[in-house]
Amino acid sequence: MAEVAVLGAGCFWCVEAVFTQLKGVLAIRPGYCNGIGEDPTYEQVCTGKSGHAEVIEIEFEPLTLAYNHLLEVFFHCHDPTTLNQQGNDLGTQYRSGIYFRDAQQEAVAIQVLNSTAQSKLWPNPIVTEIAPLATFYPAEQYHHKYYASNPVQPYCSTVIGPKLAKLRKTHSHLLKV
Repeated sequence: MAEVAVLGAGCFWCVEAVFTQLKGVLAIRPGYCNGIGEDPTYEQVCTGKSGHAEVIEIEFEPLTLAYNHLLEVFFHCHDPTTLNQQGNDLGTQYRSGIYFRDAQQEAVAIQVLNSTAQSKLWPNPIVTEIAPLATFYPAEQYHHKYYASNPVQPYCSTVIGPKLAKLRKTHSHLLKV
């Protein structure tokens, strides 16, 4: 039976492009979570006033890709030590977050965060938010599969390209063939 994870790691175009590469991922929907107001638009979220995070909702097969492995990739594919920022993307909507759906996901998230912190993968303290998923709203259709549709767009080639190269180097055993 498939499970669902909701993760925020900066721009959802980047995060979607990374997780699309993993075997066991069945579907990904970019969207917004845990803010004020229903069905926010990209423009509203970008102001930072709605409090929503840019996230992806990942439907995955846990027998092929365990939740803890999904989170290990998460901690490698972005900088979880910068508060409300990923590279040049600034604002609360770009926060690092794991939005759990149940107590088991919460426990695994805490365990993986702690083991990542102890591994010294990142030189600075991890500031990733671990919080219950309160709401999820799908993003506008033009955000879906953005990298796949726009690989030579300057943002995609300069920001997403290196993330995919890092993924291939660090987690090749989890990639789709």
